[in-house]
Amino acid sequence: MGAYAQELRATAKAMVARGKGIMAMDESNGTCNKRFAALGIPTTEEYRQVYRQLILTAPNLSNYISGPILYDETIRQSTTDGTPFVQFIQDAGMIPGIKVDTGAKDMAGHPGEKVTEGLDNLRDRIAEYYAMGARFAKWRAVITIDTAGDLPSWGCIEANAHGLARYAALCQEGGLVPIVEPEVLIDGDHTIERCLEVTDRTLAEVFVQLRNQRVEFDQMVLKPSMVIAGKTCLQQAGVDEVAAATIQCLQKNVPATVAGIAFLSGGQSIENSSAHLNAMNVKFRDRCPWPVTFSYARAIQQPALDYWRGDSRRIPEAQQRLLRRAEFNSAASLGQYSSKMEQALAGV
Repeated sequence: MGAYAQELRATAKAMVARGKGIMAMDESNGTCNKRFAALGIPTTEEYRQVYRQLILTAPNLSNYISGPILYDETIRQSTTDGTPFVQFIQDAGMIPGIKVDTGAKDMAGHPGEKVTEGLDNLRDRIAEYYAMGARFAKWRAVITIDTAGDLPSWGCIEANAHGLARYAALCQEGGLVPIVEPEVLIDGDHTIERCLEVTDRTLAEVFVQLRNQRVEFDQMVLKPSMVIAGKTCLQQAGVDEVAAATIQCLQKNVPATVAGIAFLSGGQSIENSSAHLNAMNVKFRDRCPWPVTFSYARAIQQPALDYWRGDSRRIPEAQQRLLRRAEFNSAASLGQYSSKMEQALAGV
């Protein structure tokens, strides 16, 4: 048993507490700047700090969010009154998390595929983040499905699963709960059946590698993609079909001892992200051995970002828009979300 085992189990459980999900606000500076540029917001550290403060200081955010995933720049920033973000998060009753991978890079010998890097010096970085107050981490691997049916290659799945497992083991050694995120991308025209096949192979290999690296399942959270048709597929699956295929795949591959499932939204529409999660909890909650919740980024933050657009006078209303999405997804994690909530929001 590791030195942090008891703490890790408690943290993992708190991350997926009933009615709460994880806020993914760990986009790199480059990605954040692209989103800012599209809206005419200055691409500076000052504006990134203001935006992240807008998110973290939204009133009563902890009612719906167990903890935010931060980026390296963010974990070192403070509120405008000088309170370190980490301290603010802790004081608000949330758990600070940190992204520790260094990005998905082109995989040698595998055109069109990516492998996530960041294992170099990871032990030392984990120690630094733990000392700063972080208590969980995230590592994202991406799996691409192509039209021809050649991708993903087995080499890509295996390499990414191995990287996820080594990262997870290092996190548990250093006191951070690992969020294990194998994302099967929804770009393309593949069917939901093809997505199910690829997700099944990916999750199976991820857990083989996690076992090989002696990762403790009750001290980790899985952040999978949903089983869904590609964005440009002419035959889009219905909400109930997505929910059934996704839960079927998870039940087949994910050990019952895993602390929880926290889905990524993966480019789905804001409403579909909530509807799919809700359907899973309405229909399958009693048959799932683990909590099923969310770890969304744009599906919670985009309405706030679209409204704020860098204008300080718009911060209070932007925060309300963020809180409503957080509230709706909290409801979805309990099976209590409905389209009527969206209609009421739109004033219909």
